[in-house]
Amino acid sequence: MAISFSSAVSIQSLLSVRDSSYNKSTGKCIPTITAKVPSLSASSNYVKFQEGSIKFCCKAAVVAGESGKKRTGVWKCAAGDDIEAEKAAIKTDAKNRMEKTLETVQENFNGFRTGRASPTMLDRLEVEYYGSPVSLKSIAQITTPDGSSLLIQPYDKSSLKIIEKAIVGSNLDLSPNNDGEVIRLTVPQLTAERRKELAKLAAKQAEEGKVAIRNIRRDAIKSYEKLEKEKKLSEDIVKDLSGDLQKVTDEYMKKIEALFKLKEKEMLKV
Repeated sequence: MAISFSSAVSIQSLLSVRDSSYNKSTGKCIPTITAKVPSLSASSNYVKFQEGSIKFCCKAAVVAGESGKKRTGVWKCAAGDDIEAEKAAIKTDAKNRMEKTLETVQENFNGFRTGRASPTMLDRLEVEYYGSPVSLKSIAQITTPDGSSLLIQPYDKSSLKIIEKAIVGSNLDLSPNNDGEVIRLTVPQLTAERRKELAKLAAKQAEEGKVAIRNIRRDAIKSYEKLEKEKKLSEDIVKDLSGDLQKVTDEYMKKIEALFKLKEKEMLKV
């Protein structure tokens, strides 16, 4: 039997209809429809079967039987494009959140003191500026005249005192020198004991980052499993998606570990 399509949607396999329960006295039956359709567009939520042809419609499937009378049944197809969009959205959201976690770990590492002065030491320092907390680097230029000092030059000189107060109140263990124009910070060398303490703190930050990555993976898998419960994805497809997600997770785990190793080396170097 020739099969023609009245829709642009592609069906890449043949559909077969089997007459399973035809009642000759009433001329009615509920046909058994079997199909293998690898991909359907979002518009093809339902398929309509007619004698000698297949075309897409809203709900009813109409099939001509051997008696010549039309029999109706409903066959619902998965909206392929919609499902693909949901799958892609889950993966994209997971990767974006993992990337943000990696950035947070890097920012936390930047906040640790090392034996050498660096503007990144002040990246997380916030200042109460006109009643609102703002980052120091947004209201001042921070430079390193040499390897053991920092120079803070605010764009608004009236903010010198509040910057000084923020530094004193931080956990940076630095003593600001305010000359009315700029603030100078001398970064003292760290003791061996202090270096080890900071390395332990960095290790803790790295572990927290890894936990966050694993939690993001868990959330994404739950989203895939939800699609499986809704009969939008098969169990095998969910397993494949979970496997791909594990590869992404492993990748970000390695990135966090690499950041930690670099920071640890920096901290322990005398």
